Amino acid sequence: MLKLLGSALVAAGGVLAWYLQRTERRRRQEALADFQRVFRRMGEGVRLARTPLPELLRELAADCGEEAAGFFRAVSQAAGGGEDLPRVWRERAETLTLEPWDRSAISDLGGDLQGDEEKVCKAISHVAYELAKSAEETERKRPEREKQAMALWFSSAALLVILLV
Repeated sequence: MLKLLGSALVAAGGVLAWYLQRTERRRRQEALADFQRVFRRMGEGVRLARTPLPELLRELAADCGEEAAGFFRAVSQAAGGGEDLPRVWRERAETLTLEPWDRSAISDLGGDLQGDEEKVCKAISHVAYELAKSAEETERKRPEREKQAMALWFSSAALLVILLV
């Protein structure tokens, strides 16, 4: 009876680990889509509304998901406080829980946020494009990754159950 209970707990642990991994992948995908949307709005704010950057960053932080809001809020406060915007931008971008190549694209944008309007808009458009390309690639690979993860977790749990019994 004890072996059966242990086997059930191991199997439940495998299912829970698979579920948590799947949830984390979805959260990253939602954050990526959120950043993509926010950068498009940022480009429009710079190009069309000509909003000052600290104010624009505050507005963006008020209307986005949790991770993006924290990022833009911190950068806005730093920019409003007179800190070096590119340095703060890069530091905050490195703390994001996105994939390394997405963090890198966002981080690189920090150095391009100073200068003329055309340069800033071009840099923002480039990052939005890179994030869109990354989101598309992630979505394309999603079914294969989910199958692999499911096979890994369930096989591991089944092996441990077999060893227990």
